[in-house]
Amino acid sequence: MSGLEILAVIAIVGFVLYQQIKGQALQLKRAVVLPAVLTVIGFVDLRHAGPLRPADVLWLTVGTAGSILIGLALGVVTRVYARDGVLWTKLPVAGLWLWGGLIAFRVLIMLVAKGMDADVAGSATPLLFTLGLNRLAQAAVVVPRGMASGLPFAPDQALGRQAGRY
Repeated sequence: MSGLEILAVIAIVGFVLYQQIKGQALQLKRAVVLPAVLTVIGFVDLRHAGPLRPADVLWLTVGTAGSILIGLALGVVTRVYARDGVLWTKLPVAGLWLWGGLIAFRVLIMLVAKGMDADVAGSATPLLFTLGLNRLAQAAVVVPRGMASGLPFAPDQALGRQAGRY
């Protein structure tokens, strides 16, 4: 992963944090498709990172599982509510602890993996992959909660149409 990609990850995390704390209209595409794209890009990066040793597979698995669990927790604490007739979400400020935990967990995985000569798992290469899975896990909790509310998702502004009505 290049320095530019690391800066992109930092920018993505900063933007996501800002949007989640501020509150945002829940758009189905934005909640699911964008994290899926991050995950695919991250997976492709992993495939090009070089041969994976057994220690890499172990620490990539542990890192992925932790990212998913924290994403599920973020989904649980995220507030889903109605505003202007559509679904909105907002992460309470206390949810920042989960983000801090995600970052600390990733740093810990990198340090332990490096110590075990798991060069790929110990690098910044898995960042996009694990971040995408984290966002998908949050969406896996938030989207069904939104659907159960009976309110429509916010319109997909990119296409100027409603992303979905449930």
